[in-house]
Amino acid sequence: MTVVASWNGEEIARSDDTVVVEGNHYFPASDVARSALVPSERTSVCPWKGTAQYHSVNAGGAINPDAAWYYPDPKEAAAEIKDRIAFWKGVEVHEE
Repeated sequence: MTVVASWNGEEIARSDDTVVVEGNHYFPASDVARSALVPSERTSVCPWKGTAQYHSVNAGGAINPDAAWYYPDPKEAAAEIKDRIAFWKGVEVHEE
C-alpha cells in the first residue's frame, strides 16, 4: 500500500513504508519533498513521544504554517517514528 500526502493541489510525500501512530502516518524523511518543508520555531511536548519540532508546508504557491511535525529524538516508546514526518492542518493523507 502506498500512502500519499498532498496539500494545495501538490503532492508533498509518497511512501509504502509509513508508520501509523495515533492515527497519523509518519513518512520516512527521505520520502518527503524537502522543497515542501520550511523550518518552524514551533515545538510541542508529548508525554510518551517526546518533543516535536515543526515545519510549515510550502505547496502550490502557499504556506501552511506548522503543518508537519517530527520527533528528532523520540522517547524509547516512540523510537519507531525517529526520522519520520507526519502532517495535519488540512494536509490530505490517503492510501492508494
